[in-house]
Amino acid sequence: MFMTAVVRENALVESLVRALPRSLDQTNGLGESDAELLRLPGTDRLLAITTDAIVEEIEAGLYRDPYLIGWMTVMSSASDLAAVGADPLGILLSQTLPETAAPAFLNRMQQGVRDACAACGLPVLGGDTNHSARLHVASSAVGTVPAAEAMLRSGCRPGDRLFASGPLGIGSAYAFEALTRRDREPDVPFLPMARVREGQLARRFASSCMDSSDGALATLDEIMRRSRVGMKLDISVDEILHPAARRIAEAAGLPPWTLLAGPHGEFELIFSVPQRRCGGFRAAAARLASDAPRSGALSPRTRARTPGQLHVAGHGSRSQPGGGGSAGYRRVRRRTHEPGGRRLLRSVRIRQRYSLPPHPLQNLASESWSSRPHSGHAWVVISPRGARTSSVVTMPVGTAMIP
Repeated sequence: MFMTAVVRENALVESLVRALPRSLDQTNGLGESDAELLRLPGTDRLLAITTDAIVEEIEAGLYRDPYLIGWMTVMSSASDLAAVGADPLGILLSQTLPETAAPAFLNRMQQGVRDACAACGLPVLGGDTNHSARLHVASSAVGTVPAAEAMLRSGCRPGDRLFASGPLGIGSAYAFEALTRRDREPDVPFLPMARVREGQLARRFASSCMDSSDGALATLDEIMRRSRVGMKLDISVDEILHPAARRIAEAAGLPPWTLLAGPHGEFELIFSVPQRRCGGFRAAAARLASDAPRSGALSPRTRARTPGQLHVAGHGSRSQPGGGGSAGYRRVRRRTHEPGGRRLLRSVRIRQRYSLPPHPLQNLASESWSSRPHSGHAWVVISPRGARTSSVVTMPVGTAMIP
């Protein structure tokens, strides 16, 4: 059992900012959204602003390629804008460079910055450049979002369906390869794309949203905490796991689900949609896919799939059938990145019975849905449809297994 970096970071942030002043125009609470949200006087929009640094990843040897360093400098902040549904305005860069850095290294890093900015529609507004013994890079991204549509990590409710903007686990697979085989570059395709368009679509329908930059299970954990609900996945891990992640897990002899639990994610969006809005959401997603020939980003597959189903149940409530008959959710591919294409949105149904203890996230139900007593542990139950047994991951509250 290990405490994830995200939980340690959240605890540190809370202790550091406890006595600091906050703006009266800020609409989100501490840690309640991926980007900070402030009212813009005289408008019906909010300013979305976020900052992120690529320091630990560089020092740990996770990001070694200069192009990837530049790319991730932008994408880490751009993904936060996507997770609140913002329309990007621009980005500011902070680059502290070693005086010994080779010009070829710096040029390649700036190519990554340039290409990522172009991909996300983020012009560089300015920044700061310094010298130091070590490389430190960071960015601050700015955007706006309609006040009535800004997405928070809270808001998921019983009966909502859960979606992911692409296959999961590739971030942990990349980290596993990078940190256990330092003598060569990871044999994993990792160049994540901030899901800006997907976030702009989801904001019209979603009840909660967060990006998976800290891993899929950590993301679900945070949404559950903020929304005061629990979740039970009854879809096969293979159906939501990136093929490359599955390959890495098999080669290393790891259970596939562990690549959903690592603290380094793939920057997909994980969001919930109320059942009554799912029809409109699917129709809008299909229209987004049909724009691919003009945008060069998305194109529809001809075959629809029947998704797994999602239920979320809160304190004192029982999971109800989704009703309405779930139509197949159309899968789409992103042409501009992985040659084999990637799924845009995955849907699963989650069922659970949740007993509310003093902590907002505590117990997830067993297959019989019997409530578990307060014990200081959370149960993430992964039960493939039709399976006779379930994989049960037990962990102290606020922690996750790290492969």
